[in-house]
Amino acid sequence: MRKEHAPKTPRKKSDIEFEVSFYENILKDAPQFIEALTVLGDLYTKAGYWQKGLTVDLKLAQLRPEDPMVFYNLACSHALLNQTRLAFNALAKALELGYDDFSYLWGDEDLRNLLKDEHIQQFIRQLEKKKKPSKSRP
Repeated sequence: MRKEHAPKTPRKKSDIEFEVSFYENILKDAPQFIEALTVLGDLYTKAGYWQKGLTVDLKLAQLRPEDPMVFYNLACSHALLNQTRLAFNALAKALELGYDDFSYLWGDEDLRNLLKDEHIQQFIRQLEKKKKPSKSRP
């Protein structure tokens, strides 16, 4: 799962298809509407249209180059398409930009194939240690 850590709610495929069509129509008139792009990217992923989701996430990365959530979502899209190197690069950028929800990251099914790699696990653990506040002794 991705996109603002939305809770999983079962929805009918027909509902998702309707929403996809709705947001695609909005974007015809306003192709840089960030919120619509974000929702559409999430809908594409939920519907299994991973390549379309990737296209949206790449556009969002151009429009929002300093947004850690955008790069986290981009990492998810690349990972779903088994583009491991690109997924790692996007995830590293998200972490560099301030993404810090490590508990969510470790359980994210979209990143499952990426997180199988020992080197990537080690890289994430090192960053996780740096970002967690250290407890000082009295």
